[in-house]
Amino acid sequence: MENQAIALAEAVGLPFTTKRVHPRPPWTWLPPGLWPAPLAALGDDSDAIAPPWPDLLISCGRRSVPYALWVKRASGGRTRIVHIQNPQTRLSRFDLVAPPRHDHLRGANVVETLASLHRVTADRLAEQATRFAPELADLPRPLVAVLIGGSNACYRMTPAIVADLAAQLRRLCADAGVGLAVTPSRRTGEENIRVLRQALDGAPAVVWDFTGENPYFGYLGLADAIIVTCDSVNMVSEACATGKPVHVVQLAGGNRKFDEFHRGMREAGYTREFQGRLEHWRCRPPDDLARVAERVQQMLNPATAHAGAA
Repeated sequence: MENQAIALAEAVGLPFTTKRVHPRPPWTWLPPGLWPAPLAALGDDSDAIAPPWPDLLISCGRRSVPYALWVKRASGGRTRIVHIQNPQTRLSRFDLVAPPRHDHLRGANVVETLASLHRVTADRLAEQATRFAPELADLPRPLVAVLIGGSNACYRMTPAIVADLAAQLRRLCADAGVGLAVTPSRRTGEENIRVLRQALDGAPAVVWDFTGENPYFGYLGLADAIIVTCDSVNMVSEACATGKPVHVVQLAGGNRKFDEFHRGMREAGYTREFQGRLEHWRCRPPDDLARVAERVQQMLNPATAHAGAA
């Protein structure tokens, strides 16, 4: 969520400050639009919410909503507030809302997005590709970046699923002569990572071990194709932002919103389901971020405004 807010602030092109809020129960049990005293809910590990008030506040995530609304009131309405995702309160309370299409929100101040907002840019990919190229120099080409997520509220990733995926990846190396740049996530879990490493032992693959700088953007920049698990809208969106072929690995589980997201990405030509082989196609990356940023810029005077992200 933080990356989405920062991505929009960067795209708007104004200086910004990031604020992280960690509210406590019982406030968090209430709907986000009904918190009577949001500042009283802040934990000791939260950043201060205090003047001077920004010209723009970008919020993302349900628990940031009470603070965005509070700042707008405290600023006398001068602060424009933009919320990413579904704020789960009246849309009219915001100057702009940027929800995913699968939330089915409508309004004059709504800009729907198919993919999630992200920080993938051509310049960032090129810079990171140059930085990490030496680490992958010994791998054969074409190079496939493999982005591994993990279990969440909707999907399950088990050692058996990981073993099946790793077996497919090994066959891909043998049949297509590819090299693999694999980056698991914190959600992948120690047991799943152990299975992954054992199954790929001896294959032309590099598996990030969580030491040193995160190679995520470097792998995306260097890859000729990308394989990504279906559990993360952000990872799929970031992979598609490269314009390279993106193959999505299905996991056990899912729900209506995830199903709609993945169906929309397939129908738009951004992704295809991974079935053990690579397919080759090109597409123009989604332009959701540019559309949202343009609407935000229309509300502001870029010469004098400054932005805040929460």
